[in-house]
Amino acid sequence: MQIVADLHLHSRYSRAVSPLMTISEIARWARKKGLDLVASGDWTHPLWLRELKAGLTEAGEGIFTSGDDFRGPKFILSTEIASIYSQGGKTRRIHNLVLAPSFGVVEKINLALRKCGANLMADGRPIIGLSARDLAELIFSIDKNCLIIPAHIWTPWYSLYGSKSGFDSIKECFGEFSDHIYGIETGLSSDPAMNWRVAELDNRSILSFSDAHSPAKLGREMTIFKIDTPRLEYADIRKAIREQQIKLTVEFYPEEGKYHYTGHRKCAVVQSPLQTKKLGTTCPVCGRPLTVGVMHRVEQLANRPFAINRSGRPNFVKLVPLAEILSEVLSVGVSSQKVINEYERLIKSLGSELAILLRIKPELISRVGGKKLAEAISKVRQGKIVVTPGFDGVFGIVKIWPDQGQPPRPSQESLF
Repeated sequence: MQIVADLHLHSRYSRAVSPLMTISEIARWARKKGLDLVASGDWTHPLWLRELKAGLTEAGEGIFTSGDDFRGPKFILSTEIASIYSQGGKTRRIHNLVLAPSFGVVEKINLALRKCGANLMADGRPIIGLSARDLAELIFSIDKNCLIIPAHIWTPWYSLYGSKSGFDSIKECFGEFSDHIYGIETGLSSDPAMNWRVAELDNRSILSFSDAHSPAKLGREMTIFKIDTPRLEYADIRKAIREQQIKLTVEFYPEEGKYHYTGHRKCAVVQSPLQTKKLGTTCPVCGRPLTVGVMHRVEQLANRPFAINRSGRPNFVKLVPLAEILSEVLSVGVSSQKVINEYERLIKSLGSELAILLRIKPELISRVGGKKLAEAISKVRQGKIVVTPGFDGVFGIVKIWPDQGQPPRPSQESLF
């Protein structure tokens, strides 16, 4: 069977996260999005862990449902941990996803983190002083069946390969535990084809998840696993990641990610990798360092040229969220009530957002949502759109019809 999964999200106990990120709302939106499996998020936070224990029911070993909704989306115990430490004369800031097989294992990990000085009440995504290597040692010493997945690996400030505080290799980051890193998360500013250029990722699963901070952002990236068993268990997801049993990943257009290109938002300076190679990484306006974007960082670490397809690797598709498409179709802001109402009507009439974006025939979309929406979704499926790349924390701009006026741009302070 196939499992559509989003294994990276946050609860309302994390900073800059919507108060609507509750168990029931996550489950409700997972169904709208077409997700079969979602992360619990933030099980390091004591208050959220209490809610998870009270609100989730085990539906398979290490797999849970919201209450007694056994036909609804399933949950898996996943959290994100931020390691900030010094190594090699440089401050490192590395974010890792940690998946655990049971609440018992979660409690043991939380106890060990507290003994290391972590303040788990401070944030749903705790900051610890342990290196990524030492975190791996701690996690695997408690249960070798846990999974560590480096999060959004190209993000400049907080990731494995980040240009500001990351490393040049998995081995450099995780030491002797690097062989136990079975998969990585692409992040919004990269897609699998960009990651295929790095040879050390050849034998690792390339995963895509949403890092959602609000319910509507669930599923903006997702991974479709191939599972051998009829009843899903934690071990099945671990096996799928370890053995690269992936049918497909669904991607943001990476240009839309807020760190795709190099730049300096205060001075409105944006550079492609070719321009950065020629002009350098100093802002020509103010003289300060530019934030080196994901595209340029990939160029720095790549072992091979770009390829649209790579033999033996799972396929991927790039989509634009339905709300963003509706925003352009209706010529209103993405958060407007008009977009919200039409989104809900389409979901009720046609099915999940994933089905609408990927599978439902344009003729049916046209009958329910109008010819312009059908045309827009067809253009997105074919890649016939224009995206102005994001840079230095500013999201890119998607245009399905570039000659039309630009809809109101959402504030960069809005929830992820």
